[in-house]
Amino acid sequence: MSLLLVRHGQASYGAADYDNLSERGQLQSRLLGQWLARGGHRFKAVVVGGMRRHRQTADGVAAAFTEQGLALPEFVADEGFAEFDHEAVFGAYLRRDPSDPIVVASRSGKPRDVGLMLQAALLAWARDELPGLPESWTAFGQRVQSAGDRLEALAGDDEVLVLSSGGVISRLAQIALDVPDHRAVELNLALRNSALSEFHPHGGRLRLGSWNALPHLHGERELWTHY
Repeated sequence: MSLLLVRHGQASYGAADYDNLSERGQLQSRLLGQWLARGGHRFKAVVVGGMRRHRQTADGVAAAFTEQGLALPEFVADEGFAEFDHEAVFGAYLRRDPSDPIVVASRSGKPRDVGLMLQAALLAWARDELPGLPESWTAFGQRVQSAGDRLEALAGDDEVLVLSSGGVISRLAQIALDVPDHRAVELNLALRNSALSEFHPHGGRLRLGSWNALPHLHGERELWTHY
């Protein structure tokens, strides 16, 4: 059995509606579908999380399969693979201390400055330093673990494709690798758009087979994005 988890294609960072694939994200998704179809991947099930960008990424994969005369199973929606409320988490961190140097620097909009803010906010969330959020770090991890447990029953001995987000996939990797919370944050921020990560059930839990791979973007470095 092989479980392929894909972080969605590039969303609309900086736009009023983030939850919508950019043109680059749409291209990433189609190229992923072409690579999967050419490589002989035939999925028993395709699972999408609760975000529009997850469904749009799945649509791009499906379109590429159709172009090659192949079909994907009807998508299965599973809210367990929906991303955490990033607006709530990052907004709470920004409001907590607007004068914090990390917060001030993030207003530049530069990827490095924003990335440092995202890391600080996620670590604060993991330490329960951001009260009043719709979902705690612990509750999010439990939701993701339950979603991962459902995949084994769904897959049987076949392949399953899951379209989700970096937070979800990194928490599954954390569980598989048995690493602390700060490593889960690092895994999250390292995960690239449309990247493939492979998991296998073993001994009653998921194990990590590969991480953050972009075989479909080989030679297309300009399409390597993080957000």
